[in-house]
Amino acid sequence: MLIDTSGFYCYLDADQPSHADAVTRLNGAAARLTHSYVLAELIALCQSRRFNRSTALRFVADVADGGDFEVVWVDERLHRAGMTLLQSQTDKTYSLCDAISFILMRDRGVADALTTDHHFEQAGFIRLLKP
Repeated sequence: MLIDTSGFYCYLDADQPSHADAVTRLNGAAARLTHSYVLAELIALCQSRRFNRSTALRFVADVADGGDFEVVWVDERLHRAGMTLLQSQTDKTYSLCDAISFILMRDRGVADALTTDHHFEQAGFIRLLKP
């Protein structure tokens, strides 16, 4: 499964309505895929919601440095592919981070996303968390 920004946030913040579901799904996942833009977006989201900064930074470092997640580091090729996807679908409102996720999911044959973001369903994937 791909873990999106909102999936990580629900996992971290016990006050989120989908927290228990996120914990269960993330802890039980056989494969955990994410990318560097999700991690960057997670730090910004935590900061905007006044989530404990030290906890968020430590969590992101653990994800990036540990062996429990496959983290794809977005390079120029992947960034440009995401931009191309956005430019080809100007009627959609999803972000560059989402576009990168969609590309990775298609490339890897991943259908499930740990996310509350409806854009994943728009793109044909399975959103595992309902807000």
